[in-house]
Amino acid sequence: MIRINVAPPPEARARRKRFEFRLPAFNLGILFGILYVIAVAGIGWYWWTESEEAARLDREVTRAQQELAALKTTIGQGAKVKELLPELQKRVKAIQELTKDQARPIRLLDAFVEVVPRELWITGFEEKGTVLRITGSAFTTTAVSDFMSNLKASGKFKDVDIVVSRQDLAKPPRLVTFEVTCRFES
Repeated sequence: MIRINVAPPPEARARRKRFEFRLPAFNLGILFGILYVIAVAGIGWYWWTESEEAARLDREVTRAQQELAALKTTIGQGAKVKELLPELQKRVKAIQELTKDQARPIRLLDAFVEVVPRELWITGFEEKGTVLRITGSAFTTTAVSDFMSNLKASGKFKDVDIVVSRQDLAKPPRLVTFEVTCRFES
């Protein structure tokens, strides 16, 4: 039998380097274990961030609902104000009418005090519309006459007329009672 060795000698094989693909020398179970731990940590981190986002959104929804309830209360109060507006406008008109002529009584009394003589007492003072009705007493008819002259001379009292003037002769202090009407023009 004849044998032919076609293979290169072992030295030549060592000289020639071939490319060989080799797997790492460590255990693949460890690699997959590490990948599993990384995947679990990533999923845990993702779950934690999503749960934090959900909690934040829940807080915002709760705050928005509270704000909505407060705004509904405010709107309800606004509706009540709108319902009360006509009544409040009537009140404002009434106050304006009352305050419009508020200074008139003060001017009237200031003008009236200046014209009353010392011997005369005013017992009644009534204003109906523009007409003043003044009642009083005096020791003499001259004091009543002076009073009427002072009213006319002041320029603030118009249409001065005496309605009644009486003197009671039966009583010892003979007082004259009178009633005068006039108009006050401010």
